[in-house]
Amino acid sequence: MHKPQSFFHLHLISDATGETLLAAGRAAAAQYKNARAIEHIYPLIRTEKQLARVFAEIDEEPGIVLYTIVDQSLARQIDERCAAMGLPCVSVLEPVLTVFQSYLGTPAGRRVGAQHVLDADYFRRIDALNFTMEHDDGQLPSDIDEAEIILVGVSRTSKTPTSIYLANRGIKTANVPIVLDVPPPESLARAEKPLIVGLIASAERIAQIRQNRILGTPGTDNFDTYTDRSTIARELAYARQLCARHGWPVIDVTRRSIEETAAAIMALRSKPQRSQGESL
Repeated sequence: MHKPQSFFHLHLISDATGETLLAAGRAAAAQYKNARAIEHIYPLIRTEKQLARVFAEIDEEPGIVLYTIVDQSLARQIDERCAAMGLPCVSVLEPVLTVFQSYLGTPAGRRVGAQHVLDADYFRRIDALNFTMEHDDGQLPSDIDEAEIILVGVSRTSKTPTSIYLANRGIKTANVPIVLDVPPPESLARAEKPLIVGLIASAERIAQIRQNRILGTPGTDNFDTYTDRSTIARELAYARQLCARHGWPVIDVTRRSIEETAAAIMALRSKPQRSQGESL
């Protein structure tokens, strides 16, 4: 017998963008399938006045409080207010900073938003994003060899979102669609620098995604062919043949999130030698 889903409020207080908190909160909440978090995100909280407004909202909808505040005075106020309200409260970064301080033998600098700086790494990510957007869905094939990673696959195998995720990590990523019985661009076959990875999924999964996609696209003429499972199976078989012929590793994304697919690609990239036609 399934338990009914319950809901709880999750308050995330950050002196920066809140991305770290959001990732930590969602990772923890995902372990409770019968409880769903209602997220309240408060970014750029750096003054007592801002914090007072936050607690006015928390008072209306009490719940778990997570925070990343490097200002120790503000952090102490959060701990005290939560204790007075009887709410659970956790500083997500503090245990990590304590370990760093113990190992490195020096206290943290306590710089607000220190991970968000306009340095060389930041501009490398921007450059990668520009490259990836310009080389989405087979565009600009002439200079595709400048990519670090190229993703190939039939329609609706998450090539574009995975490419953008990798670009956010500073990796120049292009993606090229595989179309049934159509040879890939010659520049793709000649590419030597990039890691080329094939993305596949089950025919059932692709058909479901295509059906959902096409419902919002009026006037589409090839609905039956585009969503037909036997046709999709032929597309996938052709994609596998191409990857095997060129020795490109293949990743099945049927049950993988974008993040998991990207992690698998990065694992392939870190290998000194990749198995020809390896399938993950």
